Amino acid sequence: MTTHATAADARFAQLAADEWAWRLGQFPQLATSVGDASHDDRLEQVDAGSRAARLARWRDTRAALAAIPVDEMSPAARIDRAVFENQLHGFIAAIESHADLMPLNSDSSFYGPLVDLCDAQPLHDAADHRRFLARLADIPRFMREHIALMREGLAAGFTVPQIVLEGRDQPLVAIAQLTDATATPFWRPFATFPVGVPVEARSALQDEARAVIADQVLPAYRELLAFMRETYVPGARRTTAACDLPDGDAFYAAQIRHYTTLPLTADEIHQRGLQEVARILAEMHEVKRQAGFDGELPAFLQFLRTDPQFYARTPHELLAHASWIAKRVDGLLPKFFGVLPRQPYGVAPVPEDIAPFYTTGRYVLAPQPIGFAGMYWVNTHALESRALYTLPALTLHEAVPGHHLQIALAAELDGQPAFRRHSFVDAYGEGWALYAEHLGDEMGVYLTPYEQFGRLTYEMWRAARLVVDTGLHAKRWSREDARAYLLAHTALSEHEVATEVDRYISWPGQALSYKIGEIRIRELRARAEGALGARFDLRAFHDAVLGLGSVPLGILEQQVDAWIASRLAA
Repeated sequence: MTTHATAADARFAQLAADEWAWRLGQFPQLATSVGDASHDDRLEQVDAGSRAARLARWRDTRAALAAIPVDEMSPAARIDRAVFENQLHGFIAAIESHADLMPLNSDSSFYGPLVDLCDAQPLHDAADHRRFLARLADIPRFMREHIALMREGLAAGFTVPQIVLEGRDQPLVAIAQLTDATATPFWRPFATFPVGVPVEARSALQDEARAVIADQVLPAYRELLAFMRETYVPGARRTTAACDLPDGDAFYAAQIRHYTTLPLTADEIHQRGLQEVARILAEMHEVKRQAGFDGELPAFLQFLRTDPQFYARTPHELLAHASWIAKRVDGLLPKFFGVLPRQPYGVAPVPEDIAPFYTTGRYVLAPQPIGFAGMYWVNTHALESRALYTLPALTLHEAVPGHHLQIALAAELDGQPAFRRHSFVDAYGEGWALYAEHLGDEMGVYLTPYEQFGRLTYEMWRAARLVVDTGLHAKRWSREDARAYLLAHTALSEHEVATEVDRYISWPGQALSYKIGEIRIRELRARAEGALGARFDLRAFHDAVLGLGSVPLGILEQQVDAWIASRLAA
């Protein structure tokens, strides 16, 4: 096997670089997010012609990749190739399985990020502001194409289940009901200007912004809102299972393959989920005993869901507690990681317009590689459902050493091609974040039996996802079946259970990535500890795993095995 760059490496590098440059042109908001401003004046095209052209391009690229002999490539280039091939597979499968006909779910949507456009692109001078205005003026076309896309989905039977769509139009309502352009979030860049915008240019920019927002953006929101209420929601499918979609078994199999990166079946995942639930349940009983609770587990869960001591009284109290945990973990990181990212992160509430239907917390990566921080969002809506004892696990997962640490480090791997530095493989990324929750036990983050139970209820939540997601989409569980299972096995509040189940219903397969990825990472660590014995270095292991960036689990396993072999040889 060659260890140096080869002619095959060069062929692959050129193929991948060409596709990446083309990809940035196809997805302008992606380009903006990685610091390429050349497409800041427009949004993605989703018309039938554009989608067909993308499918053709990716198929051609896949064929060209297959023509490059893998056995003539260096080990480093083979990893790049495997990651790139996995990306191509995902892009092609999304169109071939018709997943692209459902551009929203109960968790997120194509229109949700639009209100934050001004926070995602640089606005330093008049030219930047004009590009932003051009992007705003492209919103009507963007909305119309998505309406046509969803009409195509309605005709083909590929829609989000109607049952999870109630209230999901609130982000649209919040904008559509406005009549004053200056009251919209799109006006923010024109309310005050940076010093780079000449004073004499500001009035004209404001006049143009008022016209674009009032005459183009607001009518587009109203048109989309009307379509959602009058056509899409009434016409959406009444079933909830992915297997009830046209060729639904193949659709769900493609979703499993995409989100786990492994050749697993729904039945295999369901059974592993049941095994994990049983294991974690035994640990929960032990922690309940340590907490001094004499009753049965259902009574303990009810106690945790209802006792005021476990809940913040104000949004500020919840955010302050999350921030304190985050800073405490920051101080522990050097003991467990040799390499830390330069990019910082902040703590903020989930935006009000999406908070009622949003998950408990989320990591939002920095919209630009320079000049921005990552953000750990904490949901302050319905405080009676946001348990303080789960905050340590949530913080470890969403901030550090979970998503922020992994994603920020990946973006700073300058020796990797851009298509790797700016990618996110769910099974790896979510698996790492769930591993981070478990690592918090070793780090000493959990201070009380209740916080330990919070860790276990979060792990149980992810194990139960294996059962619930496959139950919903392969075994035709009802919405009520799924809610009952989560309520019986986790300490999640009823509000959290309701939003989570709707997320699984409308986003088949994604929930599988967490536990499947974490299981593999913990298995690989155990393998390394067994092989290396006293020579095992936890900091070095973590650096080896995170130094890969986001990769499919098969590649992760190969590289950890190679790392073990190199340590043994040394």
